[in-house]
Amino acid sequence: MLLRSLCLLAFLAVLGAQPVGADDPKPKEKGKPNRLAKESSPYLLQHAHNPVDWYPWGAEAFERARKEKKLVFLSIGYSSCHWCHVMERESFSSAEIAKVMNDNFVCIKVDREERPDVDDIYMTALNVTGQQGGWPLTMILTADGKPIFGGTYFPPEDKKVGDDTAPGMKSVLATVIDLDKKSHDELVKQADHVAKLTVDALDRNARGVALGKLDREMLDAAADAYDFDPEHGGTGSKARSFKGTKFPRPPVWQFLLSQSKLKGKDELTKHVHFTLHKMAEGGIYDHLGGGFHRYSTERTWTVPHFEKMLYDNAQLVELYSDAFAATPEPTYKRVVDETLAFIKREMTSPDGAFYSALDADSNHKEGEFYVWTADEIAKVLGTGADAKLLKAVYGVTAPNFEDKFSILRLPKPLAEVAKDQKLTEAELLAMLAPLKAKLFDVRAKRERPFLDTKVICAWNGQMIAGYARAGQVFANKEYVAAAARAADFVLTKMRDKDGRLFRLYAAVPGEKPTARGTAFLDDYAYLVHGLLNLHDATGEAKWLDAAKQLTDTAIKFHGDGDRGGFYFAPSDGEKLFARAKDGYDGVQPSGNSQTTRNLIRLGAKLKDAGYRERAEKTLKGFALTLRTNPGSVPAMALALHEFLATGTGPSAATDPKTDPAKKPRESADVVSAKLTVGEPADGKRTVTLTLTVADGWHVYANPVGSDDLLESQTRVAVFVGGAEAKAEVAYPKGKAITDTANAKYSVYEGSVTITATVPAGKDAAVEVRVKVIACKEGTCLLPSTIRVK
Repeated sequence: MLLRSLCLLAFLAVLGAQPVGADDPKPKEKGKPNRLAKESSPYLLQHAHNPVDWYPWGAEAFERARKEKKLVFLSIGYSSCHWCHVMERESFSSAEIAKVMNDNFVCIKVDREERPDVDDIYMTALNVTGQQGGWPLTMILTADGKPIFGGTYFPPEDKKVGDDTAPGMKSVLATVIDLDKKSHDELVKQADHVAKLTVDALDRNARGVALGKLDREMLDAAADAYDFDPEHGGTGSKARSFKGTKFPRPPVWQFLLSQSKLKGKDELTKHVHFTLHKMAEGGIYDHLGGGFHRYSTERTWTVPHFEKMLYDNAQLVELYSDAFAATPEPTYKRVVDETLAFIKREMTSPDGAFYSALDADSNHKEGEFYVWTADEIAKVLGTGADAKLLKAVYGVTAPNFEDKFSILRLPKPLAEVAKDQKLTEAELLAMLAPLKAKLFDVRAKRERPFLDTKVICAWNGQMIAGYARAGQVFANKEYVAAAARAADFVLTKMRDKDGRLFRLYAAVPGEKPTARGTAFLDDYAYLVHGLLNLHDATGEAKWLDAAKQLTDTAIKFHGDGDRGGFYFAPSDGEKLFARAKDGYDGVQPSGNSQTTRNLIRLGAKLKDAGYRERAEKTLKGFALTLRTNPGSVPAMALALHEFLATGTGPSAATDPKTDPAKKPRESADVVSAKLTVGEPADGKRTVTLTLTVADGWHVYANPVGSDDLLESQTRVAVFVGGAEAKAEVAYPKGKAITDTANAKYSVYEGSVTITATVPAGKDAAVEVRVKVIACKEGTCLLPSTIRVK
């Protein structure tokens, strides 16, 4: 690039200043409505009375930019983003700043939750220039949508930060306007360069080449990719002494939980459960109302960013349910129950769908709804034993937020506090319950954070998955019913006549809510995950049928048939300057990772090797990332774990040095059957089937003793004269085992005898068909139906 472009990149680094503090002005009076007043997005509506001449994302804005030869000012955020609110109040409500923007730019406002494809591309564009991203995301574009440079939050005026000066909006706009007048051609070259870097970054996973076979070593490397904070749990940088923000990042812990169940992983098991307890004890968890806040702003999980997102809580409900299934600790059940009580109370629509988010702010102050002073607690509980108990349990000894407020947290585990008090944990909780209820009732009268009531398909899928998994683990029919109700809502109201999903269900002010917006890969991926969890919990075929139909639709419109994997946007959607094939598992799994897991589950449930083969192709496409940067793809690593653990169908784990002709592929290769038909008596015959299972292998008993394996248990059908007969089948009791994943079920090994009694005359031909799946040491063969006469 030209020297001038390099100078622009240096300027870009200055633009990317992080928030440095802002004064929240008093509430402003509403101005004249702009174009955003006709939108359904709560975030866009929050800007509907700005003096800025905002456009929603669309062709009209870019056409005007081309016609008037103006640059585009793009601002991306979301409704519960604190710094988005600050920038809206400080800069976008300023008549002085708005005039500069309106005179020199075409201004576009985007809700990242409505258009994650747009957000992903421009966030990537910011990242490829060496900057850390965040929201609000501010980008300057050419009239054809290519990114020139950008940053995150800008205060209205320049601000001193130590020895440096962070540029304010006025300076940023003035600099861009001056560059455009003096060096417009250089800006265009800069945009072409950043666009190329962005396309390359978005395409890097698609160009990945599998390095060797998909194997267990990749999973071990992925589990070793994280530095664990030994004092406070979570992951971070050991070199930085784990300082800085901490996100729960459920995909990491779901993967690590799966690996912690394996033999010889005691240290990993300790890290996983230590972290889950620390998160549940910290201020990131709402100890009065249930549910988790967005993330911790510091190492100890004490001070959160106070917004509550549906997708965080959905994933954490599933994670804590899975953790309880592995290690049934009371804390995990309490966290799930309290979080789902919060979801039911505050984030569930009358129709059973789930709302998107609760804001961090009340009265323009972050966290005001949730924090307490000692005096406020005294007014509610007095100063006697009750107040002392609650303050001791929840660490209200000195302010831990803004030097005057306390965020409730557990400085010691409840079990330890109970022991100190010579109580059981249940007794301590019973004593705390009425005290917490009093505080909760007082808190409920405060000004509430803004509730974003739009229904997002993808996030509803994750909450459906969480509810269904909790219902299955805790045998709670109400949880399963809530998942089913939400699934019915999405499948009924958020699909078009061709069965394709919509992204949103939301209302323009003054109108009824409707389904709208193109669905993206994550909408299909997360919803299918939820439906598969519902099928696990209920066994109802309709959920499996819907999961199959939606997966087939995703394959058709998002799949990359040549290289494997899936594009985020559909093939017939809006054409942006780049098309992302997302692969990073951040606070949510990527669409590719979740879809791969879905394909593996569908292949197993439907006995369809085609889904498994597509999953394998996607895993191979991401194999380079799995080997070189496994910490960025924990959900894909979990998919690989599940792929290797199920082991049915073609597998890249097959050692090419062995003779494939001598390697068993189907269950019939290691299971044989012999039939003996008894003489008829009183119009009936007894048939005896003897199965012989090769050494080291087993087939699943009937009953298998595990709901997850009902599809895999051995089944016998008897045919008399070519038609299936009503048979009384007597299956022997199987051998009870607990495998390396801590799952319990029953199997048949060696020789096993199954008898059946059927109506049959002397000359009627008898045939027995037995369906088996043979497995050993985490590897299963293709299912076989063995016929014997």
